[in-house]
Amino acid sequence: MKWVRNLLDNIKPNFEKGGKFPWLHSTFDAFETFAFVPKTTTKSGAHFRDALDMKRTMTIVIIALLPALLIGTYNIGYQHFLSLDPTMGLFDDVWQNLWYGIVKILPILVVSYGVGLGIEFAFAQLRGHEVNEGYLVSGMLIPLIMPPDVPLWQLTIAVIFAVVIGKEVFGGTGMNFMNPALLARAFLFFAFPSSMSGDKVWIAEKADAFSGATPLAEMMTGGTMPSTSILDMIIGFMPGSIGETSVIAIALGAILLLITGIGSWKIMLSVFLGGAAMGLTFNMFGSNSYTQLPFYYHFLMGGFMFGAVFMATDPVTAAQTNRGKWIYGFLIGVMAVLIRVVNPAYPEGMMLSILLLNVFAPLIDYFVVDANIKMRTKRWKLKGGTNV
Repeated sequence: MKWVRNLLDNIKPNFEKGGKFPWLHSTFDAFETFAFVPKTTTKSGAHFRDALDMKRTMTIVIIALLPALLIGTYNIGYQHFLSLDPTMGLFDDVWQNLWYGIVKILPILVVSYGVGLGIEFAFAQLRGHEVNEGYLVSGMLIPLIMPPDVPLWQLTIAVIFAVVIGKEVFGGTGMNFMNPALLARAFLFFAFPSSMSGDKVWIAEKADAFSGATPLAEMMTGGTMPSTSILDMIIGFMPGSIGETSVIAIALGAILLLITGIGSWKIMLSVFLGGAAMGLTFNMFGSNSYTQLPFYYHFLMGGFMFGAVFMATDPVTAAQTNRGKWIYGFLIGVMAVLIRVVNPAYPEGMMLSILLLNVFAPLIDYFVVDANIKMRTKRWKLKGGTNV
């Protein structure tokens, strides 16, 4: 890699003040710091340093997403060819399934990163700021929560909306109060509902005679139990969004996030506790087949687990206090199951529940901090403290 370092050092003066392209400094800096650790150091004051900077953090999250991406890619091809031949076995033609999935998902990834990073670079140049790294993860998350046959022009509009309206107008990475990837999904759902709902959109180019309904869609239409087996739900071979179908793949990503300390175990656990609490409540008092669905099915269907691991734990939009994380995650789980069961027009409640709690996360932290201040003040007075 020494030759790369030498090349960057040789052309760097062209992008600095007095060079040929000073207006492209932010763009050059983005590529340089992505390849190498920045050489900049603080000039004054005391600072605590960590070996893990933002770019490396984003890289770990992307690595955690790779199992879901790989299984999702294979599942795209498998579901397609299964619709054409219902007798097809899971591993009858591995390379055919995988290649078909690659052909379908590659344009989605290109559009997501191309459009999103293009906007990020443009805003950085206009502001004269460094290019933020946050979209490295959002660019991967957006394809994974999309149907495999999402129209690329619709995806382009959704990415523009998510990055510009959901992020850049608030100042960029670290300033947004809602998850950009979920905003892209929400925009598509409300602007182009035919591309995000129904059973036909979850399988790329499926045969007309093949239903291909997701487990959530089956329950929405009055099913007593999903036709997909629990084993298929756990492994991930069922219709659904590209990266949301495999519990195993998502669990592998969760383990990496927890080991590295990037993902909050408090939020993950509390999301599942909230979902279980709401599911058991429906089991006790519900009157239809959906309310009687065993609570753990909600964890296996739709985007519940993917949202709990990768979306709810977003450090920018989640609650920051320890107690607030428990409250925040628990309410996400409760609202996800509540929206699924009570609102038949929208079977997937995880997206809306996370976006709703993104909005209320600062308020949750406010009340947690305020309660802590009052408790400390009361304890101080009981010990005989006096105002200064």
